[in-house]
Amino acid sequence: MPTAPTRAAVHYRVEAADLHAHLYHVTLTIAQPTAAQELALPAWIPGSYLVREFAKNLQRLAARQGRQPVALVQLAKDRWRADCQAGQPLVLTYEVCAYDASVRTAWLDAARGFFNATSLCLQVAGQTALPCEIDIVAPKKRAGSALWHCATGLFPLKVDARGFGRYRAANYDELADCPVEMGAFWSASFNACGVPHRFVVAGAAPSFDGARLLADTRKICEAAIRFWHPRGKPPFQNYLFLLNTVHDGYGGLEHRNSTALICGRRDLPRLGDAKASDGYTQLLGLISHEYFHTWNVKRLRPREFAQYDYTRENYTELLWFFEGFTSYYDDLLLRRAGLIDDTAYLKLLAKTCTQVLQTPGRQVQSVAQASFDAWIKYYRQDENTPNATVSYYTKGALVALCLDLALRREGGATLDAVMRALWQRCAGGPMAEADLLAVLQALTGRDWQGEIAQWVHGTAELPLAELLAAQGVALKAEPPQPAQRLGLRVQENHSVQIKTVLRGSAAERAGFMAGDEWLGLEAAGQAWRLQRLDDLALYAGAVRQATALVARDGRLLRLPLDLPAPDASGDTVRLELADAARAQAWLSAG
Repeated sequence: MPTAPTRAAVHYRVEAADLHAHLYHVTLTIAQPTAAQELALPAWIPGSYLVREFAKNLQRLAARQGRQPVALVQLAKDRWRADCQAGQPLVLTYEVCAYDASVRTAWLDAARGFFNATSLCLQVAGQTALPCEIDIVAPKKRAGSALWHCATGLFPLKVDARGFGRYRAANYDELADCPVEMGAFWSASFNACGVPHRFVVAGAAPSFDGARLLADTRKICEAAIRFWHPRGKPPFQNYLFLLNTVHDGYGGLEHRNSTALICGRRDLPRLGDAKASDGYTQLLGLISHEYFHTWNVKRLRPREFAQYDYTRENYTELLWFFEGFTSYYDDLLLRRAGLIDDTAYLKLLAKTCTQVLQTPGRQVQSVAQASFDAWIKYYRQDENTPNATVSYYTKGALVALCLDLALRREGGATLDAVMRALWQRCAGGPMAEADLLAVLQALTGRDWQGEIAQWVHGTAELPLAELLAAQGVALKAEPPQPAQRLGLRVQENHSVQIKTVLRGSAAERAGFMAGDEWLGLEAAGQAWRLQRLDDLALYAGAVRQATALVARDGRLLRLPLDLPAPDASGDTVRLELADAARAQAWLSAG
């Protein structure tokens, strides 16, 4: 397709140059560069709070003005200076190796292409606020291969029937916020509350039931739109879901008018299956989560994120609100949309409660601190993570639960009303914790600083049982699995590999270490080979003192182990409806 003449001050041309070498070729044209023009590639992508060093994949960077080469000076790991003349068009060319199948970076092979601009598009210093254009070039058709299409949330200027061509972004932030999917994908559309939505699925098996996915997603979107705008329109004109299905994977990344998702191929709904699998329910929860982010973090967002700095960490203590409250509403909106029933919802909520209760780090670090430390802790987990920190997703969701149920118990307000009032107060833009406290005060007539200080900035246990009971739901202890009872997180494959030893547990007292291989057990005068933790009940019986046979660094160790009673732990819970009528105002209504 012939390209239109360049009109924007900054123009990118992205070509899937070598599918087998996983190389994109990028041409960047700057119409009016400054003398000594500086350029940089982002170090992270908003929504995923880790410095990922995207520049490590960039190679063969060169520059010219007209036919004359321009010298490039590298100033830092991801920053360069072009020693060019001011005012004369500057053209840079480079390659990016795209071999990351996640939603955060870029991918290219013979079957599929995907990229975020933060991985491919250099920022032009001094011109990031200007409109920019990008030409996305279709790869050459190969014999025997399917025809590729292109999908993105960018505004199309001149594109062909397959979606390839020129797109426009208002500025670099908008370019960075619109991922691009290419390939022979499945695609279909629907309207939710009068707004066009498109769903793209890559890599689906022939059993995929697209009609069901579309119908269920539509219910989620309508529930979310009506949540935020009971009588109005959402703050976007169209929306795009990009789902990559793989053998094994799960995750998502939110954007202002789109989201990039990844799930296991087996988790898609299947033709002829009336009952939703657990994997499909999890996928619907992911869709709900990322769609809710369209309001809660992409527009209503931490004040510290009013303007992103792509070169370094951007800190905030509010991820417990933006990720945690979104995690609270993702499954709750599935229930309100009629996609799961009360029992299924309470099972999902009980799982979240159990995850937090089984994390000793909840007594070490507040959820506000965990938000600030996301860059070095949540996204860099190791064998000590559960002992040192708590997830702002899961505990943040329980903070939202407690706040919602406390508001409902007092009467006159709900968390739903708080979220909508926050949207109005902050005009769908940056907010601070003080805004939340002000809205709570305005809606209830009292100060909520005590609860926020204790639940968010403290490490005391949340009043889950008390608040759930007030809404007709009973929290009850469940017999823990052997790993929870011992305080271990393990991988089982012909032997038991220790991944984490939880603080204060029986396993820690016995001297277990992450990295150990638990080979066997001596109990009641006999020695047994251990292949999985379920074998403990078989070989130990009622015995409470045993010896664990462990391999560590090539040595065989004998660790004295006190085996807890089967019901010794109280950190595994289930939720039951005690008063269904009382619970419906929370579970079914807005």
